[in-house]
Amino acid sequence: MSTSRRSSGPDAGGNPGYGRSSLVLSAFAGAALGAAGLGWWLLNEADRRRQRLRQERLLRLSRLQGAGAGDSGSAEEGLTSRPAHGSASEAQLHDKVQQLNQAIEDVRRQLESLTTNGKRPMNRASNGEG
Repeated sequence: MSTSRRSSGPDAGGNPGYGRSSLVLSAFAGAALGAAGLGWWLLNEADRRRQRLRQERLLRLSRLQGAGAGDSGSAEEGLTSRPAHGSASEAQLHDKVQQLNQAIEDVRRQLESLTTNGKRPMNRASNGEG
């Protein structure tokens, strides 16, 4: 009974599993192409989202800079022209940014020394800076 079943049908040419294996192969190829397409689409959407968020952040920052300068004009005008009373606060902001950058650099150096030497990082108050 099983021998007659193998000898008849579309794959009776001496290879009884040919039709089934090509179907499985086609299914795997389709799944692989579908997964690749889905991965590409997800990466593309993530990139678009990242660019949109970056543009929104830059727009927000330019608006904040324009509002901080007391300028009611466009954001581009706020970036280029600053009134005289904004220069003191701008200098304070610049100093604060420099302090934060220095603190970040100190922590980075401490972490590098921790990973390269295996020592505990020094406390900022104990190294004479501040």
